[in-house]
Amino acid sequence: MAPAALPALKIVVLVPAYNEEGSIGATLEGVMGQSRPADLVVVIPNGCSDGTAERARQFPVTVLELPRLEHRKSEALNRAWREFAYDADVVVCLDADTVLPPNALAAWEREFQGRRGARLGGSSSKFTMQDPGLLSRLQKAEFATWTDTSLRRGRTSVLAGTGCAINNAVLRQIASRDDREGPWVYTSQVEDFELTYRIREQGYICQVSPDVRAYTDSMKTLKALWGQRMKWQVGTVEDLLDLGLNRLTLRDWGQQAMGLLGVFLKLLWLAVIVGALSLGVFHVVLFWWLVPILFVTLDIKRALRIPHRDWKDVALAATFFPQELFMWLRSGWFLASWWAVAASKVTRRRVDRWEAQYTAEEIN
Repeated sequence: MAPAALPALKIVVLVPAYNEEGSIGATLEGVMGQSRPADLVVVIPNGCSDGTAERARQFPVTVLELPRLEHRKSEALNRAWREFAYDADVVVCLDADTVLPPNALAAWEREFQGRRGARLGGSSSKFTMQDPGLLSRLQKAEFATWTDTSLRRGRTSVLAGTGCAINNAVLRQIASRDDREGPWVYTSQVEDFELTYRIREQGYICQVSPDVRAYTDSMKTLKALWGQRMKWQVGTVEDLLDLGLNRLTLRDWGQQAMGLLGVFLKLLWLAVIVGALSLGVFHVVLFWWLVPILFVTLDIKRALRIPHRDWKDVALAATFFPQELFMWLRSGWFLASWWAVAASKVTRRRVDRWEAQYTAEEIN
């Protein structure tokens, strides 16, 4: 006797958008092409000065066009969630520059219907970029490493709103808290991280999906990348300071400690080299070459696991210097973010990182 079919879940897709006229068409084509269609798709243009809303209306979706909101993406999501997704079983959050493959909604539905589905709070997609530029390839390699690490652990501390599916029962629980108007809080500059913490706090599991991949846009310039990462890193540090050290934040605090240690070691190495050169005692030691060889070996191993890789991705890993320069860049925004958080605590002035990122992307 065949097992009884599981009841279908109600899946609502929320797509917040800010000036995404050029990319939202591909995003919605991906949603429309799902093997398991969404029950409702809601596009939320907020404060757009381009034709995002008009482009979205060319598709069979609901468009909730909003003015420029004080709390940006979080407020847009809260409004759409209350009006259109409150009674859903699963809420999919999707950025307007991200494309889901046809299997995404069906795979997410199976995950929430599966053996541990009742305790599954959210499932993030595996992100990758397909732009052929050097900076995009470095970001693609970085995201691939993050994905592999999260899949190996079976857990993630960030359900990235770029493309994720969330158990709506836990969203309703979180929305009932006194410190917010909906599931997404307004005090955090990285609302995805804070929301994931609240989901985990309720005892739910947050994971990276083994079956759902998402194709998203990369930052094309250093200025845009810096703005994005400063927003992520400053927001994460601010949230960690607010949440404190506990079993749910221990790993994240450890990553911050390792990041600061990396900054210290890089600065120490630079100071030693400069000091040795100024004193005339600098000597090349053959043993030093073993360190970059080890790094290159690890980078090549990781590059071979990059999705949709080509020979250029592997060659980039083998040349050492691009990856090393990217690591120095990461150390830069790591140090700058902690400095910015410390400065904001002293001056009580907080930089709007959303606006800074928008400006960086528009200028470039």
